[in-house]
Amino acid sequence: MSLTLDLAGKTAVVTGGVRGVGAGISRALLDAGADVVAVARREPETLPGADGRTARFVSLDARDPDAAQAFADGLDRVDVLVNNAGGAPFLPIADGPVRTHIKIIELNLTAALIMARTLRPRMLEHGGGSVINISSVSGVRPSPGTAAYGAAKAGLHNLTQSLAVEWAPDIRVNALTLGMVRTELAHLHYGDEAGLQAVADTVPLGRLADPYEVGAACVFLASDLASYVTGSTILLHGGGERPAFLDAATVNKEER
Repeated sequence: MSLTLDLAGKTAVVTGGVRGVGAGISRALLDAGADVVAVARREPETLPGADGRTARFVSLDARDPDAAQAFADGLDRVDVLVNNAGGAPFLPIADGPVRTHIKIIELNLTAALIMARTLRPRMLEHGGGSVINISSVSGVRPSPGTAAYGAAKAGLHNLTQSLAVEWAPDIRVNALTLGMVRTELAHLHYGDEAGLQAVADTVPLGRLADPYEVGAACVFLASDLASYVTGSTILLHGGGERPAFLDAATVNKEER
């Protein structure tokens, strides 16, 4: 075993790998020496790059099994798959078309299953690999307003653990459970700069995560340093959320 984060010679596929968290993941994998294939439905104006190298873009709807298979057939090798594509608007379950909620589940859970299953043979051709599922704290706590998203992420946790057992020892499968991340779209969720700071103040570390920090955790899980890590979930949430009862309780409130 090599105690290194060097991913030179490895090919990593990152779904939703061109914007936001996905772009940070792509940059970190490039920095670690991997060749990165970033897939998304629409090509961005600029592709993630690092150290003079740029991710390769392929247009793909990861929810489409036939398209995923055609994509896999066009790859020479795959060593790492990061199932990052996901997200959801604020939409209570009783609101909006039911099909919208179904699509949210398909994007955040079904797509990961499709991509992992489809790319598995490519990984086995070169001795195995690493699957990293990007999850959310919404999957481990109530997710009011985004219940379909939270339910999908909860399912992703179970999928991670189940595949880790089914595919061992050749393919390791792990998850990153993210808290709040500061991306170019963060203002849509948290408001203006004052709102972002107010939200950041609720995090024990005092700030939102940077997308590159998510990528750094992916590099670890993809590397030999994580050779005995599978079926695990790493919490990447800056310490989590302060329990609401601590602020609501009146006992010794003056002392706090």
